[in-house]
Amino acid sequence: MQTKIIPTSSSNALPIALKLLRAGELVAFPTDTVYGVGTLAFNAAGAEKIYQAKKRPPDKALPILLADIEDFEKVAINVPEMARKLAEKFLPGALTIILPKHPDIPDVISSLDTVGIRIPDHDFTRTLLRAAGPMAVTSANISGKNSPISAEEVYAQLKGRLPLILDGGIALGGIPSTVVDCTGNKMKVLREGEISEKRILRILLGII
Repeated sequence: MQTKIIPTSSSNALPIALKLLRAGELVAFPTDTVYGVGTLAFNAAGAEKIYQAKKRPPDKALPILLADIEDFEKVAINVPEMARKLAEKFLPGALTIILPKHPDIPDVISSLDTVGIRIPDHDFTRTLLRAAGPMAVTSANISGKNSPISAEEVYAQLKGRLPLILDGGIALGGIPSTVVDCTGNKMKVLREGEISEKRILRILLGII
């Protein structure tokens, strides 16, 4: 497979990406942390290609990226008030929220009854997500290797494994997102990243 690199500033970047995604293919692109590789969230065959391209263990669920908070119900059900409160404060940004999975989400994306959701703080990525819809996205690297922060680093690892890399320059990189589980009666921090547990608790307790 030939892997093309197209600048995100190109007028045909979005149309080409959408055509590939709707055909069940993979596209790599910059986010607010690192470069990600993704496919449409409701396409099981596309999700399988992510595992194959990355050599990713099949038991590791794929996070889902959304463009806006209003999209939560497209991929999750029974969204609790605490999740909405955290989303309104911290999203878009470095917060991943675990919610009950919508029945239309393929099991290959998450074999559990939950799904991780994030809204990236990146203008181009959100434009792509608004046009494409929810996407299953993970870092654009071979599993176990460094997460890429440039299109060139994606190409070095995934050349020939996907048809398109959208080059948006250097991604910010840095600290990963904080992961919070909002599926129970009480919020649980599963991974503390850029957003501290203390800040999250202050929001939930109404202490600004």
